[in-house]
Amino acid sequence: MAAPDLAGALLVLLAHEVEGDARIDDLRRLSGGASRETWSFDLRAPGTTHELILQRLRPGGGAGSGLPLGTEAALVRAAGEHGVPVARVMASDDGAILGTPGMVTERLAGETIARRLLRDAEWSDARTRLGAQVAEAAAVIHAMPIDAVVGLASGDQLDQCRMLLDGLAEPHPAFELGVRWLEAHRPVPSAPAIVHGDLRMGNLLVDHGGLRAVLDWELAHVGDALEDLGWFCVRAWRFGSPLEAGGVATRAALVDAYVAASGRSVDPQALRWWEVLGTLKWGAICMLQAWGHLSGATRSVELATIGRRVCENEWDLLGLLPGGPLLRVSTTPAPSPGPVLHDRPSVAELVEAAREWVEADVRDGTEGRLAFDARVAANALRMVERELALEPGLTRAHATRLAELGCADDGALVGRIRSGELDDRAEEVRTLVAASVHDKLLVANPGWLAPEG
Repeated sequence: MAAPDLAGALLVLLAHEVEGDARIDDLRRLSGGASRETWSFDLRAPGTTHELILQRLRPGGGAGSGLPLGTEAALVRAAGEHGVPVARVMASDDGAILGTPGMVTERLAGETIARRLLRDAEWSDARTRLGAQVAEAAAVIHAMPIDAVVGLASGDQLDQCRMLLDGLAEPHPAFELGVRWLEAHRPVPSAPAIVHGDLRMGNLLVDHGGLRAVLDWELAHVGDALEDLGWFCVRAWRFGSPLEAGGVATRAALVDAYVAASGRSVDPQALRWWEVLGTLKWGAICMLQAWGHLSGATRSVELATIGRRVCENEWDLLGLLPGGPLLRVSTTPAPSPGPVLHDRPSVAELVEAAREWVEADVRDGTEGRLAFDARVAANALRMVERELALEPGLTRAHATRLAELGCADDGALVGRIRSGELDDRAEEVRTLVAASVHDKLLVANPGWLAPEG
């Protein structure tokens, strides 16, 4: 549906909100994921203006992996009625009007970009309040009756994560070690609660008073309340901050605020279990998003590049498992031996030239989504530069480690970990797997190896 046709459909959908002649102004697409797209627009009528956001399934993109948008709209309405800070839902549609399911909410003022919220002086006061506010919002969500909305799924989150990993058929020994530890250390489950499922920086709208709205409810389900707290503590959502809870609070401060607001007790070991699972889950999601590009379903430099972020989660996961600290070393690229066939510039110099053009001419000469994609593309080219410099040495080292464990490849190692054959060599396995993950990070994101803070 082209923008003019979409504007007309929105007028039909929102007719109940205005009287007299109305029009849609400033209809702009903000972003597009694998299954959803987001639009900003104004609904104007004599004497009134509504600033709004449309989320709808991408035409031809399938149903997506989250809640149906109608169920999500009902859940957001219910959350607002129970006191959760959310954007008011103005309308929802099963696709009869918009051509594909969607919902319209009010557009609230504030910031969602985590790096700005965690680093810019403008948000320093809001940061001091945000951890407690998130804990309080989580307490309200978890206090909602689980039958407040029909259609929320339940199920074992670890089993679902394992099924996703097996379905992707990409062996990751670090994740197999994580699954094995998680299976052996399951906490006592708490009473079922509505869980947001994606409570993190990036899904919070913040104004200068702190938390303005909890966004993006598509992964909500019925489960253990600690899942939300553990997910909020995953390192990926800290963006370099030393504070463990979303980069805005310590774990202890988050727990204290949650206990005070909810009256629930929080077992620190259970919270750690959910943080481990959250780290594993985000790694699996990175693999899934990369597959969206590789399969051709959604060709995207962002989705392609995120596949190289999987090793960040492997490193974090191994660091959360019992054992000594993970070794961090630096590797100096060795010059390529032997005669050179091709003329200069070399392939590394060609990649460097392309990356410099993307950074200087494209990224700095554009704005919005194009500037973001240019930044991602430049980062991808930097990965290529590092891989060209460090290979084939890293792959040879990985093969040597596998041989030490009697395995021909990662798939064989995953099979032996799952079967329990290597349980008596657990720390050795963790150390060797961590060394290979470390080397992947030297290419993908060497900055991730630096101690936090």
